[in-house]
Formats: sequence, C-alpha cells, structure tokens
Amino acid sequence: MLVFSQLSLRRGTKLVLDRTSVTINAGEKVGLVGRNGAGKSSLFSLLAGRLSADAGDLSLPPRWRLAEVAQEMPETDEGATDFVLAGDTRLAEANAALARAEASGDGHAMADAHHEISDAGGFDARPRAQAMLLGLGFKSGELDAPVTSFSGGWRMRLQLARALMCPADLMLLDEPTNHLDLDALVWLEAWLQRFTGTMIVISHDREFLDAVTGVTLHLDEARLTRYTGNYTAFEEMRAIRLAQASANFEKQRERMAHLQKFIDRFKAKASKAKQAQSRVKALARMEKLAPVLTSADFQFEFREPLSLPNPMLAFAAVACGYRSESGQERRIVEGIERSVLAGQRIGILGANGQGKSTLVKTIAGELAPLAGEIVEGKGLKIGYFAQQELDVLSPGDGPLMHLVRLARDVGPPAREQELRDFLGSFRFTGEMVAQPVGTLSGGEKARLVLAMLVWQRPNLLLLDEPTNHLDLTTREALSMALNEFEGTVMLVSHDRALLREVCDEFWLVAGGALKPFDGDLDDYQRWLLEQAKMAARAARPEAAAARSDASPANARGERKAAAHARQQRADAAKPLRQEINRIDNKLGVLFAERDGLEAALAAPGLEPAQLADSGRRLKAIGAQIDTLEARWLELSTQIDEIAESVS
Repeated sequence: MLVFSQLSLRRGTKLVLDRTSVTINAGEKVGLVGRNGAGKSSLFSLLAGRLSADAGDLSLPPRWRLAEVAQEMPETDEGATDFVLAGDTRLAEANAALARAEASGDGHAMADAHHEISDAGGFDARPRAQAMLLGLGFKSGELDAPVTSFSGGWRMRLQLARALMCPADLMLLDEPTNHLDLDALVWLEAWLQRFTGTMIVISHDREFLDAVTGVTLHLDEARLTRYTGNYTAFEEMRAIRLAQASANFEKQRERMAHLQKFIDRFKAKASKAKQAQSRVKALARMEKLAPVLTSADFQFEFREPLSLPNPMLAFAAVACGYRSESGQERRIVEGIERSVLAGQRIGILGANGQGKSTLVKTIAGELAPLAGEIVEGKGLKIGYFAQQELDVLSPGDGPLMHLVRLARDVGPPAREQELRDFLGSFRFTGEMVAQPVGTLSGGEKARLVLAMLVWQRPNLLLLDEPTNHLDLTTREALSMALNEFEGTVMLVSHDRALLREVCDEFWLVAGGALKPFDGDLDDYQRWLLEQAKMAARAARPEAAAARSDASPANARGERKAAAHARQQRADAAKPLRQEINRIDNKLGVLFAERDGLEAALAAPGLEPAQLADSGRRLKAIGAQIDTLEARWLELSTQIDEIAESVS
C-alpha cells in the first residue's frame, strides 16, 4: 500500500501539503481532485521521485513498478508501434538481459531471459501495442508511421499508449482525456476498468472519474481528504461534511460569545474571579474552527445579446476543407444544407479527423467555404472559443491589457475601472490583472479567454473543446452560464457531462457529411461501438478464397474444417454465456428488491431512519445494476465477435 504519514511538501514558498496522512490500498483506483493550482501535479512529482518531502514520510513498496504519461512532446523517427512497445519496461529489461546473455554465451542466463520474456507476454506484445493504438483512434495504416509524422495531439496519444503498455503496479495519469475524442475516451475507460494495479488519476471530466475510480482524494488548503466512492459520491459526502462544518462553526461562535460575555461581566468581581479565570482558560483551550470557505464559488453569466437574428445561419450546399497554396482543394465535409436557429443548443459529434473543428472554423470565418454559401442573419455576432485560443494570447501582457485592447478594437468600449471590475468577476483581482499571461496556469488562461468571450456580448457561441484546461468547479460554472445564455450554442467537446447538461440536439460529422444524429450520448456511444465492430469485420481477412478445385475430398475437408471452427467458437463463447446467465439471475433479484424498496418509500408513515436506510440501499442497488448491465453488454459484444470470427 501507499502511505502518507504527517507529510509536508513545499514548492518554493507555497505549501502544497501540510502534515497530511492518508493511505491508498493496493489495487485501488483513485481520483485526485482539487482546484487548479492546488498542487495535484506536484503530488505526482513527489510519488514519481522528482520531488522530496519537506517533512513526514511517504511509504511506497520498493518493488512497485511505476508508469506515468510523459508530458514532453516525443521527437523521434521511431515507428509508432515500436515507440509504444518501449513502454513495457519489464519486457525491455528481459530483452536486454537476453542480449547480455547471448553476448556472453551464458546458456542458463539465456534460458532465464527467454522464460522472463514469455512471462512478460513478449510473444504477443506487438499485437497488444497495435490494438492499443487502434483503440486510441489510430488507423491501421499509421501503426508503423514515424512518431514525428503525427501532430502534437496524436503524439500525446502515443505517450498515453506507451504508459498504458507498462505492466505497472502504480499508474499516474494526469489529464489523460485532454487529447481524446469520445470514441477513444470510451475505449480508455473500458481499458482502465480492467486494469488490476493501483491507479491515481487527475481529471476534470466527472463522467470519466465516475466510470474508472472508486476512491476520491480531495486536495484543498494543503490537506488531503480521502472519500470512499467516485466523484459523484465525493460531491455528496463533501456537501454533508461542509454542512456539518458550517453548523459546528456557528455553534462554536455562539459558545465563545457566551464564555466571553461571562468573563466580561464577572472578571472584576472577587466572588466570581476564579470562575471567570476558568472560563478564560476554556476559551484559550478551545480549538478554533475555521469558517467554511469553498471554491464553489466561481460563477459568471453571459450578458444578454443585443439582438437574436433568426435564423442565425443558413448553409446552402456548403463544402468545408482546405485549399493548398497551389489552389488544390481537400474537401473534408460537403453537401451541408442546414439552418441554425435562435436559441438552439447543438452538440457536434464525430471522431477526430472527421471535420468537427474544420466545420467550426468555417462558421467562424477562419476558413472560407470551398463551395456553397453561408448566409448570416442580420446582426449576427459570433463568440468563438478555439482549441488553440490559449496559444494566441499575448504572453507578455496581463489580463487587463487584453481587455483594454478588446474593448478598443472590438467593443463594447469601457473605462479602465469598469474593465477591472469585470475581470474581478472572473477572479482576476489586485496585481493579478497586470500579471503576464505567460506566467498564468492553463486554467487561468482559459478563464481569461472566457472573460474576453463574455465581454463581446455574442449571440452565437462557437465552442471548440472549451473545457480542456478548466477545473471541475469552473466547468460547472460554464455549464450553468451556457444554460442561462439566451443566444445559440454550437459545442464541440469530449466532456460528456457538459454535452448532456447543455445540448438538446446533436449533429454528427462522419463520412464527409454533416447530418442530424437522432439520439442522445448513450445512443452515440452505442453507435461508436457498432462502427468499431463493422471496421473490425472489414479489416478481417475473408473466410476462404475462391477455390478452383471443387473435388469431393476438398468439400469434405471444408465441411470438417467448418464444423471444427463452429465447435471452437461454441467453446470460446460458453463461459461468456454462463456469466451472462448469472448476471441475468442477479439482475432479476436486484430488480425485485428495487421495486420493493420503491413501493416501501412511497408508503406513508415511514420513520426518518428507515427512509435514509432505504434510500442508501436503493442507490447501492442502482449502482450494482449499472455495473452488471455494462458487463452484460460487454459480454454480449464479445459473443457477437466470436460468432463473427473466423478460426
């Protein structure tokens, strides 16, 4: 297990951890949450050995193998599969041992090395690495492409795959979902759910945390607090804890005021002096509770648009894509015939590379349509948040200077004090308004971009992955602000919680076309699964080549081979079908218990304690049903794949 004992950690003058004690058991999957700048990444550096504790102890099993996603951009011409394979440190050590044994001619050492390679899964390591790359969205033709041929986001996916390839006892994942689209995100969730080691993950994606973690560590005010449960359970338990702390603080204030009143009244009276002195000591001994302060804190709103044209936009036979310097066109999405109406909340879905960002850039005017026409409504004012928006901020200028320029060049104009007050509502106060943007955190930069967006008073918001650098509380503030926004929202995001909370319809970019998606996010995830199965079928070699020799002997051989293949498939599917039957039986029991509890809760006269117990049990049953149904779906998919496979 991993144990912090009265551990303190400083980064410069900042106290990151203050005499904190917490235990993480082997095999637990932990979500590490806290505000941007709280010190989560510093804690990872401590666990990885790049930092040392200033006081206290960190106990980590000495033989544990650690894996984490390297944050630097890889610069190598090594092939993608070979780059990922190198992440399997156990296999790399075994191969190095074999090379040394062969160089020295030591037969025993060679045998030991071959045995270790076998135990490390060396004989199927390459297919495993390639399956990992395919799961993360790489195409089959890219598996051996040089690492340097990929863009920055795809190279970070390679770093993620390399970390996952390691047979780790402790895996540290710092925002692993930032460069993933939804299909790769769903694959990663399934992979991490099967991971058997200890895992600590930093993420601002609440649905991802709910799916892969069972313990939550909250880093706040230099203290780590452990909560049993995923992020949703943590929120509920922390709300209860904060309410209790607030009540205790108020009670203590009343008690202290009562003691002080007694002291003030009687300390001058000889007959009461001794009692008054004892009250003074009691007051001094009383542990002072801090007032309850939370970061919940951050809220903002989009100002009312000056006008709401309807329709906002009309697409007529529009084609989106790129035109080279020589004038050659590369169309990515074409034949778009759609309208965008006032008040719509549109989520744009599609895998990476299908054209979501290209579509958004074309609407924003950064790219010209390759064909057709986009007609803008009178008075249209677009507020555009691009994935790379943080990179175009001026690193040497402060937030105030950015707002001054925006008010001058784009509007609406304002006095400096008005701009300072506005920045204060986005947590840029005091000297921070002049702090160079290059020294701000990613979350602070994203908050500045949001402030600049709000200032422009748009009526159409185009948001391309706006949450990548936002912490959970700021994401929640964004969700609330978007729901209150009176204009139109078009949103590209891998944050499923944001998509669910904001969007009431979806458009799908796939196969070079844009069309409405008839369903919700759960339907989309099922659609992605079906698309993956179809792709796997298409990539699978044909069952048999056309044969010119159709002799009876060949026919008998083919029938025998077919029967053998059917038996193999039946044998492979049998344990899966048995597990499905067990799940069906368990679900039947749970459904019956759930119905009974719901009926009991609806009956009058139930005691408060019984209500609480029944409510907790109902929630636990719901969680069990969700887990079993997900496993049922996974098993059914595996059975389908076995049925479609060719031996």
